[in-house]
Amino acid sequence: MSTNPTDPAPAEGPAFYSRPTFLHPPRLQQWWTLLHPPYTMLHLSLVTIGACLSGPVNAVKLVATVAAFFFAVGVGAHALDELHGRPLQTTIPTSHLVAAALFGLGTAVTLGIIGMFITSAYLAIFIAVGVVLAVFYNLELFGGRMHTPLVMTLGWGAFPILTAYFAQHEALSISSLVVAGFGALITRLQQLLSTPARALRRSAQSVDGRIVRLDGTTIPITRASMLQPLERSLKTLCWTGVMLAAGLILLRFHP
Repeated sequence: MSTNPTDPAPAEGPAFYSRPTFLHPPRLQQWWTLLHPPYTMLHLSLVTIGACLSGPVNAVKLVATVAAFFFAVGVGAHALDELHGRPLQTTIPTSHLVAAALFGLGTAVTLGIIGMFITSAYLAIFIAVGVVLAVFYNLELFGGRMHTPLVMTLGWGAFPILTAYFAQHEALSISSLVVAGFGALITRLQQLLSTPARALRRSAQSVDGRIVRLDGTTIPITRASMLQPLERSLKTLCWTGVMLAAGLILLRFHP
């Protein structure tokens, strides 16, 4: 005996957030996909958590830091990633991707340089590290030696928390290092979920199998049924970061 629960066909596209129906024309959908909105949202949440970890918090510095990371990662790094092998399968012209990468990273560096005059010259270290991470990781330079899970975990999880904390307080603390560990772990969790989900969407043509229950009934295993728990978990994870960041903002500005 077999059961046949409703199992819709897997959504087309390289990611669960690609090709949103609320955007027209299609080229806007491609730019939306390029930004990786859920993951960028989680990344900016980590920036906010780092900035608001300790008070007082300067609102201008907070906004500037979040903006810098949005341009560096959301725009610049993701444009470089699409340049290297077109993983999102977009038809955005190469010249446009190069322009987006230069604009994103250039804007982030400009904001960082301004921040150096407001906070500390040592912010230059964080700026340099950020540029190296964005370029070397996403373009997989030198044989992809920096394109590793460890670099992803530290660069996209711990680094934004430490940078945002330093931009606010001109120093690091034991607590900021511990919370950077939280950022690394949550980014590692995102990586563990997104890697098999990405493989199913971009590499798997079909999935064939079944689960046999103790009572003898069976449940078919399909591409969609395997994607669903992974992508639901990813969505929940991203919103978890947003809620924590929002709570810290309220704590610092409306105690």
